[in-house]
Amino acid sequence: MEDLPQESLLSHNLIESLDTNDKQKVLDSLLELIQGTYQLEEEFKSLKNLYNNVLELLPQAIWVLEKDGKLFYQNNQAYAMPEVLALIQTSLSLSPINIGEIYESELEYNNNAYMFKISPLSDKTIITAFNITNQKRQERLASMGQVSAHLAHEIRNPVGSISILTSSLLKRGDCSIQPIATEIKKSIWRIERLINATLLFSKGISVNKKPHTLQSIEQELRESIAYYTYSKDIEFRFTFIESSEVLIDFDLFSIVLQNFVFNAIDAIEESDEERGCVEVWCSQDEAKSVFYVRDNGKPIEDKNLLFEPFKSTKLKGNGLGLALSQQIVQAHNGRISLQENGDKVFVIEIPALIHS
Repeated sequence: MEDLPQESLLSHNLIESLDTNDKQKVLDSLLELIQGTYQLEEEFKSLKNLYNNVLELLPQAIWVLEKDGKLFYQNNQAYAMPEVLALIQTSLSLSPINIGEIYESELEYNNNAYMFKISPLSDKTIITAFNITNQKRQERLASMGQVSAHLAHEIRNPVGSISILTSSLLKRGDCSIQPIATEIKKSIWRIERLINATLLFSKGISVNKKPHTLQSIEQELRESIAYYTYSKDIEFRFTFIESSEVLIDFDLFSIVLQNFVFNAIDAIEESDEERGCVEVWCSQDEAKSVFYVRDNGKPIEDKNLLFEPFKSTKLKGNGLGLALSQQIVQAHNGRISLQENGDKVFVIEIPALIHS
């Protein structure tokens, strides 16, 4: 039996049977229906744009894949890292996931860590990836800080005992043992600096700012250099307006300048230069005081590691000096930068200049 042709909703005979008023009503209804269709289409477009904008604002990368693995959709975050998607797809192929389940894991790519989730649907697969590098870094620093602080506390007591014994040897006045005792004293001073830096970094910085003269800062620097051990002939040039004052936490800011000067000494020690020169000077205006530290030592190998805690390219480095210095300067509402216009110059800026 042949299928009968279906009549349209408004057949020709039905239209002919209507009077003029009914035809007008039907026409108005059709126009209203068409207008409603256009309105729904506009609302759909608006919702689609809103949906896309929301997906673009999300901090994670989002991919939607077809059942055959072909890409159906990706936001801008995802568009910027196709390699990460390839690694996730490899993980997906190795560990098939059932529909309705959510698979979550982590991966590393190009020195970054990502947390990703895979959620298979009936006809699509949704994949998201979020950069957790900073979170991992903070967790690592917190863990290393706790271990370092514990070790620092454990080391402090025996170092204190050695320091007392060394001071006793120096007081005896025996010329034969004084050079050895002096070197021991310098080594102890270096260990104590490391312990203090570790504890400061672990517990955080709290500054107590008071006005201090540049002359007192220079004197503190020269005294600390006398405790530092180095083998080359190094000239130290300090250019300060002695009567000028800055508003600082003296002990903490002294650590900053010491760290930069000691780094300069180490750079000279590791360089091919037979003689070294370390220059420290300060310029001031109404808004800020700026300290400069320049040396002719070994160039910086990796600028990305300069302020990274527990990482160092120096032979003597423990990776805390500049990281702690940055904390202290930031606590003074200042900043540290590196100038390399033929010379290697560190610039330390702090606000709130006080005139003499």
